[in-house]
Amino acid sequence: MNNTLTTIAALCLLVSSATAQVKSNWNPGWQFSKGDDTAKWQSVRLPHDWSIYTLPDRNAPSGNDGGYYGTGVGWYKKKFNIGKLSDGERVMIDFEGVYHRATVYVNGKRAAWHGYGYTPFSVDVTELLNVGENVLTVRVDNSAQKNSRWYSGSGIYRNVWMTRLPAVSVSAESVNFTTDNSGSVTITGTVRNNSTNRRSVELLVSVGGIKAEKTLDIDSKSDADFKLDLKIPNPKLWSFDEPNLYAANIAVDGDINLTRNIGFRKVTYNSTDGFALNGKNVLINGACVHHDNGLLGAAAPDAAEYHKVKLMKNAGFNLIRTSHNPPSEAFLNACDEIGMMVIDESFDGWRTSKTDHDYAELFDSLAVDDVKRMVVRDRHHPCIVAWSIGNEVIERKDIRVIHTAKMLKNAILSEDNSRPVTEALCAWDSDWEIYDPHADVLDIVGYNYMIFKHKTDHEREPERVIWQTESYPADAYKNYEIVKNYPYVIGDIVWTGLDYLGESGIGGWRYKAWPQGESWQNPQFPWHGAYCGDVDITGFRKPISYYRDILWNGTDAAEPLHLSVREPNGYIDSIKTTMWSTWPTWDSWNWEGWEGKPIDVEVYATGKTVKLYQDGKLVGEKPVEHCMATFTIDYRPGVLRAECDGKSTSLKTAAKPSKIRLAADRKSYSSDGNDVAFIDITLTDKGGNPCAMSSDKITVSVKGGELLALGTADLRDNTDIHSPSHNAYHGRAQAIVRIPAGNKPVTISAKGDGIATSTVKLR
Repeated sequence: MNNTLTTIAALCLLVSSATAQVKSNWNPGWQFSKGDDTAKWQSVRLPHDWSIYTLPDRNAPSGNDGGYYGTGVGWYKKKFNIGKLSDGERVMIDFEGVYHRATVYVNGKRAAWHGYGYTPFSVDVTELLNVGENVLTVRVDNSAQKNSRWYSGSGIYRNVWMTRLPAVSVSAESVNFTTDNSGSVTITGTVRNNSTNRRSVELLVSVGGIKAEKTLDIDSKSDADFKLDLKIPNPKLWSFDEPNLYAANIAVDGDINLTRNIGFRKVTYNSTDGFALNGKNVLINGACVHHDNGLLGAAAPDAAEYHKVKLMKNAGFNLIRTSHNPPSEAFLNACDEIGMMVIDESFDGWRTSKTDHDYAELFDSLAVDDVKRMVVRDRHHPCIVAWSIGNEVIERKDIRVIHTAKMLKNAILSEDNSRPVTEALCAWDSDWEIYDPHADVLDIVGYNYMIFKHKTDHEREPERVIWQTESYPADAYKNYEIVKNYPYVIGDIVWTGLDYLGESGIGGWRYKAWPQGESWQNPQFPWHGAYCGDVDITGFRKPISYYRDILWNGTDAAEPLHLSVREPNGYIDSIKTTMWSTWPTWDSWNWEGWEGKPIDVEVYATGKTVKLYQDGKLVGEKPVEHCMATFTIDYRPGVLRAECDGKSTSLKTAAKPSKIRLAADRKSYSSDGNDVAFIDITLTDKGGNPCAMSSDKITVSVKGGELLALGTADLRDNTDIHSPSHNAYHGRAQAIVRIPAGNKPVTISAKGDGIATSTVKLR
């Protein structure tokens, strides 16, 4: 995160001359009121999602799709002082994301309206300001339900900034850095002169210490376009293995107006040679990821976005598809810095609605503008390897869909022609081949669950380049084999990399006593989220994650040998899998009551044969097939150990929980008041063995900071996550803590009934 902090520091300059821009973080100091009756206000710090502070309710209008969370209308208010502005100076309020239909007022006068909840927007408030105190209010309307197929959250859920623009300044949205792998950089943009006088200014661009400059003469109230070229000798290329970045600065008369991180890299793809990054062939192992941050709801503090990307990186993925909307700026910064390729997606649907009040209501009036907003904001990020214009559009059989696809593609190309355009196509019947004219609009064709068509499609369309933009988790090996063996299929992108809120129950198995069917067929309450992720909602990896990592990354996987146990059918209840689920499998050798009965043990490995030992005795040796060896043995407490190619891993039956292990996500934290810490909580016995089947209650206290949430991966547990006590799920929980401004220490403690208190101190 150091690069991001450096960037922010460079932008937050003191007003030292007439050409300095000042960008200030505007997250603190807000008040919030739920509903249109604004008699009661509470203090909040952005990013803020009010929906996550409601408890799931089976009668909530958001329903199964929205995780049964509350929605409605909310108001935000911020008071601020400002002095007299100089000639031509402008004041902008920059919103990174408000869900949704936001109306902005300054001193009681309407300043702007923005419809789409996932694109950024800026409001020029200059003409509405008073000298002295001012009040900015924002009405957020998320009352028309349903408007999403997943949990959207409600409110100003991303960062807000105030930017003071001098009379002569670079227009941030106009700037474009075009790079290639040879080190060439072309910088284009516009400088605006809002003053009443003609101005002559010196424009200086610097990238990695290499500079280019130009003098601009700009008439009053006019713009001047510029184009400059630079050449970086022997550039260090950006890739997911080596995410090299360069700081690019644009200064006007010596004052930095804009700082961005850019990168040099080359993407190629074709049906013969597949996908290559910087000349090296890459098999894309991708993950679809929604925008929410688990226990935080939709709220997107920078640290949470970095944490999410790190989870996907650690799970072995090399690409994220931002399903089904543009992500936050912090998310893309994280992908740049950590090394994660991105498909940046614009919409879930187009003109034909999927829910009663979704983006279809806004499409004709806003779609072109919104897709351009996405591209203009994001085009300098080297992590982005493709733009996506949509997902599973309902009107796929209407011939006008081809015109719409061309319209959106042309809107993208008008702002950036350096990346391919894709879209996720699907079919819910037998009419797949009729979509060829639609697919022909795209540079890379996304297949949602349709990869079984790849051979006949290739025969019919031999130049087509394909990636599977959504796939079932249980099909991991089959999809890997297709990508490995057919170069025109360049990747598989599983649904999903990470559990998420909403689409309640998708990916979960069904015990006989639970509601049956899929999430779109029947209400699944008390489910409030989707369990189809390789990583659970609190960041712990499931067995499928270790398997997929080994499958794609081999000996480079985080754990090239992993041991898990399939839950016996009938151990709790009879089990039925669903379309996006895998069999419930756990890293546990605690199966009380199942003694003497057969149980399946799975070993994920990169070698040729696996030996399994029970209590030190060899019980079997099996060949590794499809990166897995499965053993059926009779259960008894003790120790399981697997060996393969000189590596060893084990599971041990744990005694009663007597300790709590706390693990913070980082060693140090920012003192600016915007940082949050993720604390992983694991119950262990006195020997340190994880109690993977425990549900003991855990109580967390925080000194010096604020407990934002405490919860588990159990998406059927609707306990208030803002309570300091919560029952563990399979021996685990997670606490999320806000780090206050200043340098005071933060101490987190956790305890349980008969379980010793554990403490972690954060710097």
